Amino acid sequence: MRKEGIPYIGVLYAGLMLTKDGPKVLEFNCRFGDPECQVILPVLKSDLYEVMQAIIDKKLSNCIPVWFEDRAAVTVVMASEGYPGNYAKGLEITGFSQAKEQGLEVFHAGTTLKDGKVVTSGGRVLTVTAIKKDLTSALEHANKGVEIIRFKGAIYRKDIGYRAIAFLKQSRYLFEGKTEN
Repeated sequence: MRKEGIPYIGVLYAGLMLTKDGPKVLEFNCRFGDPECQVILPVLKSDLYEVMQAIIDKKLSNCIPVWFEDRAAVTVVMASEGYPGNYAKGLEITGFSQAKEQGLEVFHAGTTLKDGKVVTSGGRVLTVTAIKKDLTSALEHANKGVEIIRFKGAIYRKDIGYRAIAFLKQSRYLFEGKTEN
């Protein structure tokens, strides 16, 4: 874009998919990705407004984002059975108060209020975010969270975060010069 005289300043979200042939670009969006934003912002210590203003003013080098070092977050998407194809709507969702009691953040996406109850209204229904002191604890807590929130036909991935943990463990071994037994 810069070569065409249209420099881009702002948030650029790249939707990527890892394949056997390497990473593939699915899409670019000029916004934060969802649910990526829901897992990144809880560990951002800096004021988001100040960071965004520094980007606009082309002064990001004066406002380097600072991250909480004692915090990790994991977000798991809960979808309706059949998503991305046909899926049921209007199914009651329960467990919000229990999730709150457990310190989980629940972000609504495909939900609506009907007769005072939260019900499904889209394929990607909601996300559950756990914030803990380390990635392993956050992952365990997020997985417990998706079991607390209930609606008929709820589906979610059970493999979220495990590759990241394996990578971090491998990196630690490489960095510290250790080998696994």
